[in-house]
Amino acid sequence: MAFESLTEKLQNVFKGLRSKGRLTEADVKAALKEVKMALLEADVNFRVVKQFINSIQERAVGTEVLNGLNPGQTVIKIVHEEMIKLMGSTTTELSLKSGNETTVIMMMGLQGAGKTTTVAKIAGKLKSQGKKPLLVACDIYRPAAIKQLQINGEKQGVPVFEMGTDHKPVDIVRAALAYAREQDYNVVMIDTAGRLHIDEDMMKELQEIKDHIDIHQSLLVVDAMTGQDAVNVAKSFDEKIGVDGVILTKMDGDTRGGAALSVRAVTGKPILYVGMGEKLSDLEQFYPDRMAGRILGMGDILTLIDKAQAAVDEEKAREMEQKLKKSQFDFNDYLEYMAQMRNMGGIGEILKHLPGMSGKMQMPEIDDKQINRVEAIILSMTKEERANPNLLNPSRKNRIAKGAGVNIAEVNKLVKGFEQSRKMMKQLPGMMGGMGKRGKFKLPFSF
Repeated sequence: MAFESLTEKLQNVFKGLRSKGRLTEADVKAALKEVKMALLEADVNFRVVKQFINSIQERAVGTEVLNGLNPGQTVIKIVHEEMIKLMGSTTTELSLKSGNETTVIMMMGLQGAGKTTTVAKIAGKLKSQGKKPLLVACDIYRPAAIKQLQINGEKQGVPVFEMGTDHKPVDIVRAALAYAREQDYNVVMIDTAGRLHIDEDMMKELQEIKDHIDIHQSLLVVDAMTGQDAVNVAKSFDEKIGVDGVILTKMDGDTRGGAALSVRAVTGKPILYVGMGEKLSDLEQFYPDRMAGRILGMGDILTLIDKAQAAVDEEKAREMEQKLKKSQFDFNDYLEYMAQMRNMGGIGEILKHLPGMSGKMQMPEIDDKQINRVEAIILSMTKEERANPNLLNPSRKNRIAKGAGVNIAEVNKLVKGFEQSRKMMKQLPGMMGGMGKRGKFKLPFSF
């Protein structure tokens, strides 16, 4: 996962700071030296690291901090605040024209960065916000790219305008704009051609579109896994074409995080979104404060809440809460519960947003394979058995175990855990198991 190694190293540094009752200037400098090394190993731009460490040191070695009641916590707070500044302080929204005016967005990026998929992801977000987007296929060098855009557009319910590979991109865009005006599309997104590397022909093509078309936003898609190369690509595109915002893709992969921490400081351009997976729903708004919290192991509860609100049907949630209160929660509700967890990205995705859950060593021993196994057991039950767990006698459990391809002991464990969870959840104020009176995170389907 993104930032995993960096987060672990920073948490070790902070653990050392917290353990000291008082801090000396030498303690702070030693800790910041370790922070510096961790950032450089994460492929953060060395000039950015130097400025970042200097800013923290300037604030952290003052008498007020060193002689304060909790100097270790204060230094951590300063690191957090400076990291937010580094990534832009405030969230930058995608700029759209008001009313019926058509917003034209040109999407740029190197081949393999995930640009075509990102175009469809953003279009889906805009559609959910009430906009009428139109995608324009301008990669005339790769017929497969046009087909990919059409497939993704269809999945998102967003139309794609294309004229094949025999016309110049600028002419395709002109025709697309005329079509958009006729059909009342108010956002036109141009999927331009990518290259394996930056070359003059690529830049001339982009510049020609910009010279002849009123482009409202020029957005650059870069691969976060390429680290400093991503920052260099952003700098080159901005110097030659002009960039209004950056989208970082593959942030769910084994990336060291350098791009996210460097791109704003080096280019001055805001990060608008981050791609967190291959699914068309895996695109998150970029919040500097939330990302800083995630990097420092403080969790990202707000993003988790956003995911929950998007995944959970409020009416169904209220119904489930009433069932829990009356102890009427059955295995059909259990399946619904797991579907909601899956819509939120699975248990691993949920846990990594919780404070202190970023490092591999701190993750509970439960994964999505276990959830799939639980689901297989429940689906091997009849409708009557799911609705009334009291029917589950030994012979029925044997049949269910064979149907799910598991040992009967696992069926017994699930049924027992279910009954215990139902009793426990009846006593909790919230529906989702969440944080009870004892403050412990409990999963009703763990076994």
